Amino acid sequence: MVAETAVRPGQLVLPLFVREGISAPVPVSSMPGVVQHSRSSLLKAAHEAASLGLGGLMLFGIPESKDATGSGGIDPAGILNLAITDVVAEVGDALTVMSDLCLDEFTDHGHCGVLTPDGRVDNDRTLAAYAQMALAQAESGVDMVGPSGMMDGQVGVVRAALDAAEHQDVGILAYSAKYASAFFGPFREAVSSSLIGDRRTYQQDPANALEGVREALLDVEQGADVVMVKPALGYLDVIRRVRDAVTVPVAAYNVSGEYAMVEAAAANGWIDREPAIVEALTSIHRAGADVILTYWAAEAARLLDR
Repeated sequence: MVAETAVRPGQLVLPLFVREGISAPVPVSSMPGVVQHSRSSLLKAAHEAASLGLGGLMLFGIPESKDATGSGGIDPAGILNLAITDVVAEVGDALTVMSDLCLDEFTDHGHCGVLTPDGRVDNDRTLAAYAQMALAQAESGVDMVGPSGMMDGQVGVVRAALDAAEHQDVGILAYSAKYASAFFGPFREAVSSSLIGDRRTYQQDPANALEGVREALLDVEQGADVVMVKPALGYLDVIRRVRDAVTVPVAAYNVSGEYAMVEAAAANGWIDREPAIVEALTSIHRAGADVILTYWAAEAARLLDR
């Protein structure tokens, strides 16, 4: 009766991976229960999410081939853009269809942007590619794009491109405070990442909290509809600081490493799995997140309903 915080299924967004060229789901070994979907199994997962009353889906594409510029993410016939059209046609009236707007899944070097000849990420050339990618996703029918590459100015460029093409109704979920975290490890398997090295030159220093707030405020100024902190559990203080600083909704991404740790501990009998899931999501919401991206979204909706 006096509980101060309650997570609702409608606040949860389920990340889903769709892989080109497969006919059946492929398990992700480091994330028990998570798979790389085929186009057909993706639709089954989307229908389940809609039936559970989830707030949205975040789609990630895994192409059969990659190149230096990530052209598969811009190609209208690329796997992610085809998946967007598939899912919107099936469940677009029931929940928000979101898509990852980043080149890392599509580049042969695994970085989130186009590289200079000496191997550095070229911020401005990458922004031009993001604008093209945003238009491709909008034409595919997406409700909300998620620029996640942490390029300076990415939200403003994407918003301008969408508006100029009369896609004013496509929202932006900005990855505003995305940290160079060790907890992204299992995700790299999930998207078959080609990355060698790290992304510390463009993702944020885990030691910095005020920087996360500054980045969120800049994204709001540039037109973000929702701002996000990623990861979530290690950055609850940043979620609270951002929530106190902005007037738009705040999201948090309960990332792959956080998911994998709970699953591994539960599999060894060290923690009680289902209460741990609910407690983790409640703590993220309590810290100030209005929206939570989590691989537990479908299961959590059942647990919360129970």
